[in-house]
Amino acid sequence: MSDEHGHHPGPLSGVRVVDLTAMVMGAHCTQIMADMGADVIKVEPPAGDNTRRISAGPEPGMAGVFVNVNRGKRSVVLDLRTDEGKGALRGLVERGDVFIHSMRAKAIAGLGFAYADVAAVNPSIVYTNCYGYGRRGPEAGRTAYDDTIQAECGLPSVQEQLTGEAGYVGTIMADKVAGITALYATMMALFHRERTGEGQEVEVAMFETMAAFMLVEHANGAMFSPPLGPAVYPRAVSRNRRPYRTKDGHISALVYNDKQWSAFVEAVKPEWAGERFATLEQRARQIDTVYALLGETFLQRTTQEWLELLTSLDIPAAPVRTLDELFDDPHLNAVGFFETVDTPNGPVRFPGTPAWFSRTPGRVAGPAPGLGAHTAEVLDELGWEQR
Repeated sequence: MSDEHGHHPGPLSGVRVVDLTAMVMGAHCTQIMADMGADVIKVEPPAGDNTRRISAGPEPGMAGVFVNVNRGKRSVVLDLRTDEGKGALRGLVERGDVFIHSMRAKAIAGLGFAYADVAAVNPSIVYTNCYGYGRRGPEAGRTAYDDTIQAECGLPSVQEQLTGEAGYVGTIMADKVAGITALYATMMALFHRERTGEGQEVEVAMFETMAAFMLVEHANGAMFSPPLGPAVYPRAVSRNRRPYRTKDGHISALVYNDKQWSAFVEAVKPEWAGERFATLEQRARQIDTVYALLGETFLQRTTQEWLELLTSLDIPAAPVRTLDELFDDPHLNAVGFFETVDTPNGPVRFPGTPAWFSRTPGRVAGPAPGLGAHTAEVLDELGWEQR
């Protein structure tokens, strides 16, 4: 059941978010908030969020990427260069629980909405900054995009170790990981406020976020003093770590722990198996050789034959799918992952919420808004007369 604004009783029901983000990082964060029941008010300039125009869509200003990361939000157009626009935004701040933006620090301060300004209006608000680089470092204020952050955090270097050529990964990983980090950081601040009544300022920077993300496993021996090895997790960058070729295609399989290894060797009986590969520790020290030998073995059967055998042995294995195939995936459809929402442009089949709640489930709250579609509605709620 939804309220009069289309919001539903998810875990964030009753939370109002004043959203001044653009593009993907911040918008992905607030999209999840909307999916979880928050009233997300997307404040856009008169020209709109640039993401409205960067990919395919059913009409101008409703590009697919925008539609996905702004679903279920309400769009309000405010010209923050004017006193009227600033006044309306202050009215939203007074009634808000979260204020989140992705402007540079100087830009948001120049408009009169730095943390001190916003906290003066609403001391209990959680104020989240989404930046490229943290303000306490020498790169503060520098322009950042997903590609440049991927480069700085070591992703292309890792890809070069894996494939022989420096390259980006085929997704805007920095934007999305930083957006999810902004989400959990904001939720932690809201949790603190629930316990103490205190609002606070939160800062999430793409570079720091992705450095932490990459170093989870790759910090490895470099963490110690003195270092015990380079910053790399060898298994992840092994040149032979790739989907295995089969007689008729490819398969992803990981014969990893000792129980799985013993089951595989007993069932397949490869000529090269022996004591030198008997334990996980031994295999880890020569992982590229192990992957190469497995690669030769997987050529001997079809993909389906391997899937049936490995599944029977409880060894993780999967076919190599395309993104288009996900829309027809039996498991995703069985769990109701995709949600079809009626929109002014016809039904849209959204990828839904990956987290499940027994009492307060999230869902796609509604379609993405047209530019300024809710300006009159929201300003009327504030008692603010449009000029």
